[in-house]
Amino acid sequence: MQVLYQRCAAIDVGKDEIVIAVRTPGDGPQGRVTIKRAYKTFYGVLKEAARWLTGQGVTHVAMEATGIYSMPVYHAMIEHGRFEQVLVCNPGHVKNVPGRKTDYADAEWLAQLLECGLLNASFIPTAQVKAARDVLRYRTKVVRQRTSEIQRLGAVLQDAGIKLDSVASSIATVSGRRMIEALIDGERRGATLAELALGKMRAKIPDLSMALEGRFDEYHALMCRLHLQHLDLLDQMIAKLDAQVEEMMMPFRAARELLTSIPGIGPMAAAQVIGEIGTSPQEFFATAAKLAAWSGLAPGNHESAGKRKSGRRRHGNQHLQPVLVEAAWAAVRHTGYLRSLYHRHVMKNGGYRSGVAKKKAVVTVAHAMIVIIWHVLATGRPYHELGEDYFTTRKDPEKETQKLIAKLQALGHKVTLEPAAA
Repeated sequence: MQVLYQRCAAIDVGKDEIVIAVRTPGDGPQGRVTIKRAYKTFYGVLKEAARWLTGQGVTHVAMEATGIYSMPVYHAMIEHGRFEQVLVCNPGHVKNVPGRKTDYADAEWLAQLLECGLLNASFIPTAQVKAARDVLRYRTKVVRQRTSEIQRLGAVLQDAGIKLDSVASSIATVSGRRMIEALIDGERRGATLAELALGKMRAKIPDLSMALEGRFDEYHALMCRLHLQHLDLLDQMIAKLDAQVEEMMMPFRAARELLTSIPGIGPMAAAQVIGEIGTSPQEFFATAAKLAAWSGLAPGNHESAGKRKSGRRRHGNQHLQPVLVEAAWAAVRHTGYLRSLYHRHVMKNGGYRSGVAKKKAVVTVAHAMIVIIWHVLATGRPYHELGEDYFTTRKDPEKETQKLIAKLQALGHKVTLEPAAA
């Protein structure tokens, strides 16, 4: 194959050590030679490795993406080396030849692919976007921890025979908190506990009186107290993270406002999208289809011997997908194009009685939303609503008429058409 980059290097990244293979012109096979070195992953040593590569005249550097371990290496190369390009590549695209699995062999194989221009770089966000991404991903984990803690609290109440969640919509409401704290303080009378209900829950006082009578003892009180304290701590953490997100989103306010013009996407979802793809996705993803494929929301493409096989989606970005699916569920509650698209695919896949049909349809809506996001950010224009009748207005009236006539005739009816009165 043709060598495109005369002096290039590849790095096999590990937790404690990196192995570098440099490919340069020389007396080896095909006029190329390989120089290999190993370095520790201490940041000072990585800076030395970047300077050594610069001294070798290397213009292009590539490494496999290995999560958090590859990022210090990437930043050391960017900040302390003088290279035309530093690529972080998907490991699935650069698998080594079976039977030659060592760090040195991996690095040399990667360098051979790089010199022929066969490697594609993964998306690496800017420093500001990366910082926001880390904070937002951590916030998501804390919110999930809070949900798990509420479930643990509910399990303790169930063990004590307290059926609060059978009557109330959630045990995490203000009324639920008041009742649980009263139980911890020693109150055991169901009627008295039920009187602590506030607002709309007071209409459920008769049922609450029965639901709050159980076998709640000191052990249950201890566990509930600890769960409530943990929930308070998690609430404080979420509040701090929310404030930090708002501060970090200030430079991206215009892009955030553009995203919130899309149905189903609120301020926090917009911040999460920016954290995952940045504000200018067109700079890395040439088309909306490429972004959809990268996110893992595009249908799979698997055809062999003229037969189309599984269309299962790829894994893609596991942090962006849940955000878009949740936004899609919110979007289909609003009248408009996305709701019409959802209805169209639900009926296509089995109807509203099928849970699978609804899940497939909402993924289709999420795919449409990532396409919309690309266009909104690339053009700088807010979302334009196509309308709920978008699909019906595109149909050819003559063809639709013939289809309906054919269906009626198949059922044994004789069809006669008359023009509608003006």
